Amino acid sequence: MAMNEATARQAPNVYDAEPIPDSARAEIERLLASGDLFRYTAPSDAPVALLEKEFAEYLGSRYALAVSSCSAALFLSLKALDLPRGARVLIPAFTFAAVPSAVLHADCVPVLCEVGANFRIDMADFEAKLDHDIAAVLISHMRGHTSDMDAIQRLCETRHIPVIEDAAHSLATLWNGRKIGTLGRIGCFSFQSYKLVNAGEGGMLVTDDPEIAARAVIMSGAYEHNWKKHPGLQNSYHHWQNRLPLYNMRMQNLSAAVIRPQIPLIDERAGRGLENHDYVAARLDACPHFSVPPALPQETRAPDSLQFNLEGFARDEDVLAFQSAAQAEGITIQVFGLSQDNARAFWNWKFLGDTPPDLPLTRAMLMRACDLRLPARLERADLDYIADALIAAAEHVRQKAA
Repeated sequence: MAMNEATARQAPNVYDAEPIPDSARAEIERLLASGDLFRYTAPSDAPVALLEKEFAEYLGSRYALAVSSCSAALFLSLKALDLPRGARVLIPAFTFAAVPSAVLHADCVPVLCEVGANFRIDMADFEAKLDHDIAAVLISHMRGHTSDMDAIQRLCETRHIPVIEDAAHSLATLWNGRKIGTLGRIGCFSFQSYKLVNAGEGGMLVTDDPEIAARAVIMSGAYEHNWKKHPGLQNSYHHWQNRLPLYNMRMQNLSAAVIRPQIPLIDERAGRGLENHDYVAARLDACPHFSVPPALPQETRAPDSLQFNLEGFARDEDVLAFQSAAQAEGITIQVFGLSQDNARAFWNWKFLGDTPPDLPLTRAMLMRACDLRLPARLERADLDYIADALIAAAEHVRQKAA
């Protein structure tokens, strides 16, 4: 497709979220009519409680706690580990600003490690920073790219360091056949609209550890004896009653009513998302101006977006010209390091201090890494339009720069 060529094809809309199943509407109407929106009003089987049960069964986890967001789940995970104030938590430098923010909210100190051009943790830097002062590791599977969890788990187990998985972008991703989010001590998920399951907002914490579950439930806002409506060791709940602060990060029933009918659709959506991702990735990877890092052998991805690197674009102005050329064809590309105030560029996290850490690998990657929404609902014609537009935009810019 030539640049500025008139075409009957319409640029696909990649920003509409996954649709809410019709089966959710009757439950939403029932809840609105009753006004019963609080998770603890019913003596049992409230929509939030049923969601927790169904989500735990889907993942194969013992406990699930529904909360207001994935950020809330990350915060509660750190608090449930009972880390001391000022504890150092190792996180990847390529993540969303909410991740280091959650570490700060938990009165801990984020320590950033390098992420390479394949969008995964640089294991040499990770191991070098995993010293005796690291109290926990929070692995952000950013945009669904799984770092080497075998090596990470081995290093952390040797040092008795707990691992939290930020699986906001990785629902239904598999690692050696196991669902991401169940490998570490705690897994955290997101139901924000741009995720595989769409509730606008919402999050989930999963764990097999009954003590962590009990502490997280209490702190999420299970005041008085509402913890009795959660499964687990009742003695543990009783022990923590009134001994932990309440942060009131509960999910409410309307959100659960929206999410529950989508749980049976997860695997189908993940399969379509992977098929779409791999089709566009193959087309872009065949073009000399792009490179798309492949999945690791242990990894079965469930993507709803695609990330690729620009090759041969030495100047920032050429990268921005590519971004503009793609936009002219109706395709919005975000270059992480060149989008103003991007919340995924670590040097924009001024709340960590005015001087960002020296992370040359991550910085170089972010300056040429492109982010593209690619929902599972897109059809083959949509995918071809996107690939054609990106290839034409890159060729247009490279020819002008030659």
